Amino acid sequence: MNDQLEKVYEDYQRYIYHLCLKLTRNQTEAEDLMQEVWVKVVRYQAYIKDVDHVKAWLTTICLNTFRDRYRKTVRRSKHIINQPEQLDVPVLDLIPSHSLSTEDMLEKDDLSQMVQQKISALDHIYKTTVLYFYVYQYSLVEIAALMKVSIGTVKSRLFRAKQRLKEMMIADTNAVEYLPA
Repeated sequence: MNDQLEKVYEDYQRYIYHLCLKLTRNQTEAEDLMQEVWVKVVRYQAYIKDVDHVKAWLTTICLNTFRDRYRKTVRRSKHIINQPEQLDVPVLDLIPSHSLSTEDMLEKDDLSQMVQQKISALDHIYKTTVLYFYVYQYSLVEIAALMKVSIGTVKSRLFRAKQRLKEMMIADTNAVEYLPA
């Protein structure tokens, strides 16, 4: 192992472990996930020197590894569900929960990332208008004053920005699965 990789491990092992623990909510699974993450880091160690933000790079690897593991588990469970005579489901698992499931949280995160990417791809004027209205929650009057335009212009920019975002989402094959039918 080279010195740079050892330094990365020393600096971030606790962070990665706690992130894995937060994602899995289980110590054994967190340790397994952490091991997979470090295997990937070792596999891609040649890229470390090109990475500007090592912590963000490691976080991305960790989140992607968790998602991959989760998707594999879901695929396996679908095969089990198709064979009910072999399925042993605890009664508590059948009680509906009002909190988001891990799958729903991941889907929401994926969709949020996609929308953020699409917003950043908008023209500057539309992007700024969308951010002011939806992120910073400025009123139409405040946005008009900030951008030195009329309220009607702000409304039309919001309308056009939403139309453009919708077109971009429809054109994106990865985003189509999240769109309502």
